Amino acid sequence: MASTPATSNRPAPLGVPIPSVTRVRRWRTPRGRRRIAGQVLFYLGVLIVLLIALFPFYWILRTSLESNAEFVQGVSSTNGIVPAHLTLSSYIDDFTQLHFLTPLLNSAIVAFGTTVVTIIVASLAGYALARLPIRGGGAILTFVLLAGFFPVLAMVGPLFLLYRDLGLLDNIYPLIITYLVYTLPLSTWLLRNFFAQIPKELEEAALVDGASRLQTLRKVVIPVSIPAVFTAGILSFILAWNDFAFALSFLDSPSKFTAPLAIVVFGQSQFETYFNRIDAAVVVITIPIAILVLIAQRRIVSGLTAGSLKG
Repeated sequence: MASTPATSNRPAPLGVPIPSVTRVRRWRTPRGRRRIAGQVLFYLGVLIVLLIALFPFYWILRTSLESNAEFVQGVSSTNGIVPAHLTLSSYIDDFTQLHFLTPLLNSAIVAFGTTVVTIIVASLAGYALARLPIRGGGAILTFVLLAGFFPVLAMVGPLFLLYRDLGLLDNIYPLIITYLVYTLPLSTWLLRNFFAQIPKELEEAALVDGASRLQTLRKVVIPVSIPAVFTAGILSFILAWNDFAFALSFLDSPSKFTAPLAIVVFGQSQFETYFNRIDAAVVVITIPIAILVLIAQRRIVSGLTAGSLKG
């Protein structure tokens, strides 16, 4: 009598996938086809949204790579979605004829100064609101957040009169204090929520060893809170770098202009506005922010989500 081979009931070795007929043929069922069609429509919608969102940025880059003659010619059969001839003449003109390096340096000074002041003040204020027994601490934090939503244009007039009386108009350094209106409320709220999550035992151990509150903040709390501090610094730098309203109101000399304000006068002539030069300057001031965000995106996300568990 011939023996039939015994069927093994042993499980397949680890790491060897077991083919599933149901999984392979699932797409053939009406439900599977509807699921695949839904996924295709979803990704197609995402692609359309991305194209709509990114097209203005592409057009800015495209215009910045046109010469003055091509820009005046406009979009035509020979100069379509992609320029007929790519050139860096607009960028060269911005730095050689329009001296764009000076506004960039002014913006860098103001943005870095604002970031440093914001981190110092917001760290002290956030730590005080998170740890010290302050009566009405919740109300103070609410007031700080509401101050961040106050209309900027409503503050221009009073600050203009104050700076005029103090002789601080047409000077980039008062902008460092002015930009705290943007940066300080957000940074204080962010750091306060992060500090509140740190175990108190770490600070109590430092206090028992003889450290003061400021030493505890500097040597224990801040090193643990690097993601939140980094996030607050990045956001403060971006807000200060991109400001236009305060710079327009308080600066008058072209040599004192920040980069966003200087762009307004770029490309102006008696009969024509050369937006290719303006777009070239826009690309230049966008590059530092884009690089900063790409490098620090993980820290920014971790810093923004850190205060969501307890606050």
